[in-house]
Amino acid sequence: MELAWWHWMVLGLGLGLLELVVPSFFIIWFGLGALLVGIAMLAAPGIAFSTQIVLWTLASVAMTVFWFRVFRKDGGKTRSGQANEVLGEIGVLVRAVEPLGVESGRGEVRFQKPVMGSDVWPCLADEAIAAGERVRVLAVDGQLLKVGKY
Repeated sequence: MELAWWHWMVLGLGLGLLELVVPSFFIIWFGLGALLVGIAMLAAPGIAFSTQIVLWTLASVAMTVFWFRVFRKDGGKTRSGQANEVLGEIGVLVRAVEPLGVESGRGEVRFQKPVMGSDVWPCLADEAIAAGERVRVLAVDGQLLKVGKY
């Protein structure tokens, strides 16, 4: 089987378009690998088919590994789930909160933008705070936020 440089270019563009349809951000690296082989074929015509396949495979795998190891150092984690980033956020109480010693003292705080995946969170406080007051997040304890007056 004999492939010309433009076959690889068409394959690369086709895989790039497929990435637009199937947004996996994985297919694009194989498309770029095919474009690289097409450029190599332009620079050095007559590369054997088996060498083309090996070059395409190596380039695609190398770009994929490079992307996930170097550019994606966060490991795919979302920042919305990290509790330490909530500390200091300002919200408004939608349900009054009583001091910690009171049995039904839990309140609810609403944030302007979602924090840790939600815009409303149950909360506790060391002092009584009325609904409608602005509060600051002091600590995160499991599913509860500890708040204080802002």
